[in-house]
Amino acid sequence: MKIFKTSCIVMAAVMLLAGCSKRQSATTGWNYNDSKWGGFENIDGPTQRTAPGLVFIEGGSFTMGRVADDSRYQWNNVAHTVTVSSFYLDECEVTNTAYREYVYWMQRAFGEEYPELVAAIYPDTNAWRDKLAWRESFVDYYFQDRAYDDYPVVGVSWRQANEYCRWRTDRVNEKILIDMGLLPLDQAELDGAQAFQTDVYLAGMYKGETREGLKNLDPAAGGESRQVRKQDGILVPYYRLPTEAEWEFAALGLIGNTYDERIVEHKIYPWAGSSVRSSNRKYYGQFLANFKRSRGDAMGVAGNLNDGWDYTAPVRWYFPNDYGLYNMAGNVSEWCMDVYRKDANPLGASDQDPYRGNIYRTVTIEDEEVLINDTTGSIVYRNVDDDMNRRNYRQADNVNYLDGDYASGINPDNWNPTAEGDDEYAEEGNRFTDQDSITNEMYRRVGNNNLTTSSLISNKVRVVKGGSWKDRAYWMQAGTRRYYDEDKSTAWIGFRCAMDSFGPRHK
Repeated sequence: MKIFKTSCIVMAAVMLLAGCSKRQSATTGWNYNDSKWGGFENIDGPTQRTAPGLVFIEGGSFTMGRVADDSRYQWNNVAHTVTVSSFYLDECEVTNTAYREYVYWMQRAFGEEYPELVAAIYPDTNAWRDKLAWRESFVDYYFQDRAYDDYPVVGVSWRQANEYCRWRTDRVNEKILIDMGLLPLDQAELDGAQAFQTDVYLAGMYKGETREGLKNLDPAAGGESRQVRKQDGILVPYYRLPTEAEWEFAALGLIGNTYDERIVEHKIYPWAGSSVRSSNRKYYGQFLANFKRSRGDAMGVAGNLNDGWDYTAPVRWYFPNDYGLYNMAGNVSEWCMDVYRKDANPLGASDQDPYRGNIYRTVTIEDEEVLINDTTGSIVYRNVDDDMNRRNYRQADNVNYLDGDYASGINPDNWNPTAEGDDEYAEEGNRFTDQDSITNEMYRRVGNNNLTTSSLISNKVRVVKGGSWKDRAYWMQAGTRRYYDEDKSTAWIGFRCAMDSFGPRHK
């Protein structure tokens, strides 16, 4: 596989450096890839490569939501049909080793000058603590000790998971350019602000050392080389968290039980049937995931363990589903991109690639240049300007669009009941300075003078899918959904990365 990927990179480089073949435009008859004819490039080469760790998920339509009894009567995921485009998803959950590599790189890049940046990404190992349980060994060793190398990283917030995705994208693309000979492999010193970042490089603002670039066919370039561009198809898209629809679709692995475009059985778990035990004669009766069978029974009886693990398990344990994905049920629950709302399918919601959480951004321009953060070397983004002339959207922040819930849009961190526009919720001349008073008053007013948990569903809570080592089988059903604050972490939530698929939607 490594040989194949390397050969693909070399082949793409050779094609680009050679200026590609002389082909003609079907609309003008002018030559492509010919500096004498203007130098417009139309590259005929391999499509998007599969980035490290990912599995291709062929998309399609499916019934998203509950297909079994809602025993908790939550009614927060009524069954509805949606279409999910093809995408890529990590084969397994992000491991302690993978995350330690991230922390190590950040320590080398920023640890001396900006140690607070390293502290901000470090997993919260204290998440293992329980007031009435002994788990100090996990606090001290779970993230650090090599015995847990292949176990899922936990204690990572939604925000931290997103930063990991960004870092991973940059390292993968940096290696591609190094393999092509366009960047030097010089790791003796690492200046974080000067380190390679994909969006900075594509914006033409990369300040690090480079080597001879690709052949520039633009006659005005005077024979000077150029850097890689998006349209070259060399760099991979951004790693990110999966949407809720993508995660649920991938978990079900419906390619294993379809016939002539018909889904012959609605799955409950990533495997067929309604049992959590294997029906295979060789493994008959063995548990198919890591979960808690009942109160006090986390792993079974000594000498005859059921799922075999008291807490987390290695990420490639148990059988993968039909997409080849491991632990899409049990082990750890996983972060999704979406902002949580109780109604996952509101009136007017998209039935193709549904997602709640869009805040459209663009780069910040100052003095006709893209603004770069001096500390991190990252591009400074801003929300797009509101545009009332558009039909598809009119403002940058669309998180609350069609959610019908006033409480969800209130943040107790900055809620001011006397602010302009909140007059109907304010008392004349009343201001709150104590945070608890603000929160309680917000609950009282929004909840019609009764304390209510409805305002706990804010724009800061994200969807969590899949059961974990501490959950009953109910939570392993692909249709169940929970939420958790994006700034907080636990010992039962991990994550895996996804990536958009470009070009052909099937393989």
